[in-house]
Amino acid sequence: MDLSKKILFAGDPHGNFRPLISAVKRFKPKAVVLLGDYDLDKPLEDLLHEIIGLTEIWWIAGNHDFETPDKHRFLFHSSLANNHLHLKVFDIAGIRIAGLSGIFLGRVWYPPKTPKWTAKNHFINSQHPHTRHNELPLKYQSAIWHDEFHEMAKLKADILVTHEAPGSHKYGFSVIGELALAMGVKHIFHGHLHENYKKIIKQNIQVVGVANSAIADLVGNTITTLNDTE
Repeated sequence: MDLSKKILFAGDPHGNFRPLISAVKRFKPKAVVLLGDYDLDKPLEDLLHEIIGLTEIWWIAGNHDFETPDKHRFLFHSSLANNHLHLKVFDIAGIRIAGLSGIFLGRVWYPPKTPKWTAKNHFINSQHPHTRHNELPLKYQSAIWHDEFHEMAKLKADILVTHEAPGSHKYGFSVIGELALAMGVKHIFHGHLHENYKKIIKQNIQVVGVANSAIADLVGNTITTLNDTE
């Protein structure tokens, strides 16, 4: 096996999983990591049934995955729910990979501004007693929360996968690069912005942007694009 292909990173499918399925059948990776925004109309395992058993499937969530109760349920209550990388580090094919789901949301925290809510309980407990719910609305569940983000900095990993971009992109956030630096990360892979690119940020951290339905390998090469099929 070409070692650069042992793990593949899939940009936002937005309902189109054919390029990912084709890449798995062609390159036979040990694992794939999905970078969010699935726009599911059925459970994730139903759309990926052709590659379940052929490779490990890991994922983070994007903002689209919180748009409706169905999209959320088809992801977070799928048979692949336990492979959510958010705020965790897993050894995947011998590489420590950490994940950060969601986006920076102005009504919660939008760096470099001070967070409006420092934690989920801070937000929930501030609501009027007659309207308070123990579970966050879906929109707020899509947010990156200040306290969780900074707790994550205590972890160590080789690769960080995020939906949001770091400061390598004009629409990115420098705090993601700072998080990667604290974690000892050498590579960041992100989706969300629908652009394939490679850049180097501080301390020689390589950033790889993966476009919608594109597939990148471990060294950041784009190997499958939106129009590729079997």
